[in-house]
Amino acid sequence: MSRYDFESPEEHGPVTWWRGHPVYAVHLLVAALVASMLVTTGLQFARADGVISVLSFHGEAVWRGEVWRVLTYGLMNPPSLGLAIELLMLAWFGREVERSLGRRDFLRLFAGLYLVRPLVFTALAPVLPASFAGGTGAFAVFIAFATLFPDAALLFNLLARWVAWGLLALGALMALGARDGVRLLELAATSGFAFAFIRHHQGRWNWPRLPRFRWARPTPAPAPVPRGAPVPVAARAGASRSAGTTPPVAAPMAEVDALLDKIAQSGLHSLTPAERARLEAAREDLQRRRPRA
Repeated sequence: MSRYDFESPEEHGPVTWWRGHPVYAVHLLVAALVASMLVTTGLQFARADGVISVLSFHGEAVWRGEVWRVLTYGLMNPPSLGLAIELLMLAWFGREVERSLGRRDFLRLFAGLYLVRPLVFTALAPVLPASFAGGTGAFAVFIAFATLFPDAALLFNLLARWVAWGLLALGALMALGARDGVRLLELAATSGFAFAFIRHHQGRWNWPRLPRFRWARPTPAPAPVPRGAPVPVAARAGASRSAGTTPPVAAPMAEVDALLDKIAQSGLHSLTPAERARLEAAREDLQRRRPRA
């Protein structure tokens, strides 16, 4: 049973339609970035450099308590040819990534790419001061596309995987040549996050988890039952379940989602026999509810 049997097909479709053309969430993000470019242009024309400076990211300023910069740096996007190319890349490759992941997971990916830069440079601000404004995350979204579809043919029939490696190498060489450690670390952080996110979504990687420590509580011993006394119904039901005579009950949707997430993270073999029985019961219950043609 696939996890998408319990997922709405609308997650992988467009948000709406405009004049017969599908509009995805990534198109709305591109429209918001275009609006931010127009606002930034107006601020530059009005010589409101103070507003741009207050909203831009400065690692040392965040350490002084100006934490809003972690969220507002992306609102400042000065117009440029490079920005226009990034917006085209985001719209083109982001649409395919969204169709593959689903809307919610794509938005989680984009939110992670938006936050990973300021969080990394906030942590390194005492040793590596950094400041920047704007950013579309388009290159990292392309890395996500190349991870999902490594054999997709692009310009001149080049495979997506080799284009991604070539652009990564070129970006790293440019940063090293300019001795720009901030740019090099930004490239590694955003591309690495996009790659790890896709691998996790595919079930190949698991996010590291901290061990949970729980205090062991002593289990009280059951009270002795006098000989000849009737056995309670609950005890008989528990005994029959332990003996494997009670048919599995269909699990609620929340429990099914948890079981599917466990399969995606650790594989089908990680389920216990009881969990497999409950998942199979949920599948049969879903098939009974589906209308027959």
